[in-house]
Amino acid sequence: MSQSPEAGVDTAPDFPQMLGHPRPLWMLFMTEFWERFAFYSVSWALALYIVAQFYHGDASGQAWASKIYGAYTALIYATGIFGGYVADKLIGYQRSILLGALVMSAGLFTIMLPSQQAMLYGLAMVVVGDGLFKPNISSMVGQLYGPKDERRDRGFTLFYMGINAGAFVAPLLTGWLASYFTDTPLQQNYRLVFGAAGVGMVLSLLWFWFGRRGLRGVGRPAPEASSRMRVLWVFVGVVVAVPIVYLLLSKIGAIGLQWLLGLLFVGVATMLIVEAVRHDTVQVQRVIAMLIIFAFNLLFWMFYFQLGTSFNFLAENMVDRKMFGGWEFPVGWFQSVSPLAIIVLAPVVSLVWAYLSKRHKEPSIPRKFGLGLIFNGFGFLVLMYALSRLIDVRGLIPFWPLTACYVLQTVGELCLSPIGLSMVTKLAPPRLVGVAMGGWFLSLAVGGNLSGLLAGHISGENGMTAASALSGFTFSFWLLAGAGVLLLLISPLINRLMHGVK
Repeated sequence: MSQSPEAGVDTAPDFPQMLGHPRPLWMLFMTEFWERFAFYSVSWALALYIVAQFYHGDASGQAWASKIYGAYTALIYATGIFGGYVADKLIGYQRSILLGALVMSAGLFTIMLPSQQAMLYGLAMVVVGDGLFKPNISSMVGQLYGPKDERRDRGFTLFYMGINAGAFVAPLLTGWLASYFTDTPLQQNYRLVFGAAGVGMVLSLLWFWFGRRGLRGVGRPAPEASSRMRVLWVFVGVVVAVPIVYLLLSKIGAIGLQWLLGLLFVGVATMLIVEAVRHDTVQVQRVIAMLIIFAFNLLFWMFYFQLGTSFNFLAENMVDRKMFGGWEFPVGWFQSVSPLAIIVLAPVVSLVWAYLSKRHKEPSIPRKFGLGLIFNGFGFLVLMYALSRLIDVRGLIPFWPLTACYVLQTVGELCLSPIGLSMVTKLAPPRLVGVAMGGWFLSLAVGGNLSGLLAGHISGENGMTAASALSGFTFSFWLLAGAGVLLLLISPLINRLMHGVK
């Protein structure tokens, strides 16, 4: 194996194979499964917990809860750029993942403490830890395959299945735990959800600790960067970063955070372009293509992340959740619809791409992204129809429109998200793959923060109403549909900039 000083891999080791892929893929699959279990346990419960715990269930708390959720989601992904840099330049991918998992575990248990300050500090720890974890485990998937290995896209799709398996199990299991172990209403037991998330993160840490030997050096630091003192200095940086993130969550506000994220995005773009200039014109144009796709990607996630805020409030207050025998479908279980749809539909979408590829008709990367935006828009179109035509005398819409919205958004997600992870490893300058992966997650961060601002606007000062939801979702549909059509129109230009990358 040849490995650069930044721990980037030129040729992959000759790994033992399992089910047609390198065996370490399945270890990374399960490591990511438990990390995503922890993340999505917090994601489905956080905004609902804030309203229930700190506003005693009053809908006036929805706007602040939405902004905290959006800022937390944004920072989760934004810190990936720093985590990517730490792995590339300082301590390697493996050590970054282990340190990140340890900090996240501590943060998740801290959120359990019943105070607003403790919650925000716990969230800050999760943010910093995930910044070290998330971009680097994704980068390592790409390093398991040689540069010309055609299985790479399929490997990322399988890895994405691990993400969504964890996301599917999390709301179902943690929702059940909260009710079963305390025998009181679910909304009173969100702290048990956070405890279960902490246990899941510990399992992720242990899984990677015992499985990393099978990586055969992939993700290890270069010899000149192997000193453990570097790990100590990075840990000091973590200790400094946590209170900074706490201040960003609690003091700066969503608008100020948006400016900060914008500056970060410009900084990442500059780093990637400067590195590309050291190569050649082809690499420069590939980076430009990647940055254009990043811009459309943030629009997708701005609306997709409504699932943790406005969709949750819609489900709690305006959806008829009564099922057979008077049983009420839990709000949190809606969060399992999307990952279940991914688990079911991912093989179907993969087969469709393979079928079209054999006939030389498979859409290019930018066309797939355009389709993703349009399908996301169709989800909001269904909610527009329900809120304008299907509200009953109780002010409730049927169960099926929100479910259909999640499924349509999932189809859109499958068109772009797994493809995006693979795209970064193909288009990024070889020495800055981790930074580029951080840039990918930074585009999600910008979208996440904008999602909180949008959800806060929809809720307003007094909470979401049918009229405010209809107005917000109408805006969402038209912006997504317009952006999707625009991307389809300019995709030939982006394809030329990519110089044969598919």
